[in-house]
Amino acid sequence: MKSNLSESFRTLWKLLFLPIFVSLAFVNSPAAACTSVLVSRGASADGSVMITYHCDDAGAYARLRITPAADHKPGEMIEIPSRNPAEKTPRGKIPQVAHTYKVLGGLMNEHQLSISETTFGGRHELMNPDGLLEYHHLMQLGLERARTAREAIEVMMQLVEQHGYESEGESISIADPQEAWILEIVGTGPGGKGAVWAAMRVPDGQISCHANKSRLAEIPRDDPANCLYSANVESFAVGKGWYDPKSGRPFRFCDAYCPATPLSRRMCDSRVWSVFRRAAPSQHFSPDYHRSKPGAQPYPLFITPDKKISAADVFALIRDHYEGTEIDMTQGVDAGPFNLPRRWRPAPWKVDGVEYAWERPIATQQTAFSSVTQSRAWLPNAVGGLVWYGVDDSYTTCYLPFYSGIDAVPKSFAGGSIKQFTWDSAWWVFNLASNYAYLKYSAMTPEIQAVQKDIEGNLMALQPAVEKTAAELAGSNPNLMTRYLTDYSVSQAELTVARWRELAEHLITKYNDGYIRNEEKGKSEEVGYPEAWLRKVIKERPEQFRLPVEKPEPKPAH
Repeated sequence: MKSNLSESFRTLWKLLFLPIFVSLAFVNSPAAACTSVLVSRGASADGSVMITYHCDDAGAYARLRITPAADHKPGEMIEIPSRNPAEKTPRGKIPQVAHTYKVLGGLMNEHQLSISETTFGGRHELMNPDGLLEYHHLMQLGLERARTAREAIEVMMQLVEQHGYESEGESISIADPQEAWILEIVGTGPGGKGAVWAAMRVPDGQISCHANKSRLAEIPRDDPANCLYSANVESFAVGKGWYDPKSGRPFRFCDAYCPATPLSRRMCDSRVWSVFRRAAPSQHFSPDYHRSKPGAQPYPLFITPDKKISAADVFALIRDHYEGTEIDMTQGVDAGPFNLPRRWRPAPWKVDGVEYAWERPIATQQTAFSSVTQSRAWLPNAVGGLVWYGVDDSYTTCYLPFYSGIDAVPKSFAGGSIKQFTWDSAWWVFNLASNYAYLKYSAMTPEIQAVQKDIEGNLMALQPAVEKTAAELAGSNPNLMTRYLTDYSVSQAELTVARWRELAEHLITKYNDGYIRNEEKGKSEEVGYPEAWLRKVIKERPEQFRLPVEKPEPKPAH
């Protein structure tokens, strides 16, 4: 008989990771994936460690799942399913451990350990089809088997050493109540063994960001408290001719395994710059590097923010279209008449043989889900571990609190399919509202954000009371605490989805056929186009819409 966890792992693969993998299989440019912000304990307003996750993949559908903790018998194995859903023969097996921890949504475990990622791709010849484990396997297994960020790195890299790594280059954020780390990993090519990797701890009091481009540069190999790395981290690059120790230049992980290009700077470093410019405006980060200006220096891996950062601040950081800058996506002819900061894929394009690329913001239409995790050392694990979770576009989603101590998730977040719209799916309800708002963005988005602000503000105001009660119950009645937190998280999520259904219906009713319904007057009114956009139309086609001016007929003589 197959173990319960083996079945659980296969189920998790099919329901959560497989849709994501199908999309990632086509990520050959940095235009398509994710953004991650890391906030150390000393940089956060309340002393929590925070990391974010954007699962940005067209065709990916978000379902929230809990993998229960479990004990396992000696000799049990985990089957790694085939990448082809129709193929029943597993790709391989790995030994199970004696005990695995509970995992919420593939994002956080019962010890407040959280993991997220962005794909940087790097040198495609380093992908190893003979490797058994992909990055999402490592993330799930790390959460199931580790208590701390440092331990998770050790667990994941031991698995890679034993079973091989198949995926493209990955940047993985890892956090526990004390520390945040960035781990970067690449394969060793077809038939290769293990992987090449390095990991660095975010210094306390600082923040970091990665966005589909390798960010680790020089590796301080004499600082094991803050840096971990594979034995081949430099020698592998030397053997491939990607680094010459005689050059006089220091070895840089990112330069060896993910060389920068104008496209990757535009698509990826722009997002890092935008996080840093808003977290630390006093440091005046220049746009020159992400615009590929000669001589411009890459952005630092870590910065000190101007002020301590709250969870609400992080929400704001990941809701960004470069507003107020020279690359503000709500401005220009490409934003259309209603200031839409959305650019439909593909991001790179050509006209008359000349290469161009749309800007790639942090908030984007193809987000399946995004999250902000908080790991808080002063609270019991079941209360201190918190996943703020939202589906669809982060700019118009609503972040909802799911505690690591819950034992069930909302029905509307657990079911459904990308193949069929249903009002019962949170993912579809949020997608309906945001996609409809794209039609007249400047008018409808403020209405969405008013509801967003109201709900998130109320939830954050409730936190102290909810968590005080839960922490007290953790000591006196842990079972009741689990029920209390589960009921709170589930009920608030379902109430929010119900309110979002009403919001979607309101938008469709009020903004119909290009008119805006005036409820006070009981009629639909013409609103036309902004004058600034009409001037662009006139400039482009000066005579097309001009009406001729006719001279009045002369009056008859008397």
